[in-house]
Amino acid sequence: MFDKDGQQIPGYLRLADLFEQDYPAELIVLSACETGLGKNVSGEGIVGLTRGLMYAGAARVALSLWQVSDEGTAVLMQEFYKQMLEENKTPIQALRDAQLKLWSNGDWRNPYYWAAFTLQGEWK
Repeated sequence: MFDKDGQQIPGYLRLADLFEQDYPAELIVLSACETGLGKNVSGEGIVGLTRGLMYAGAARVALSLWQVSDEGTAVLMQEFYKQMLEENKTPIQALRDAQLKLWSNGDWRNPYYWAAFTLQGEWK
């Protein structure tokens, strides 16, 4: 983003910006639509937010692979954080258990509400 004089204006965080950052986080959660998608760059593979955040130092990134429901995502994320913070589960265990909880509930059983989310990065 630039103003009328060509000076850069702070605004959007772009992928190139991430490659210049230092985010030594254990977990970054991107709970919006299609946050795990990227662009296939010849010779590089898939390049997107996940790769940028991991390059910047994130050990794990939780993301979605398709359009998600606002309501379903809110329920899933509440359960995900509950599993981690109250049940002391690892992020991958917490995500799995949160997804299973939604799957076992008739209101949220449809995979549309919970299956888009996955965890990339450190698997231990």
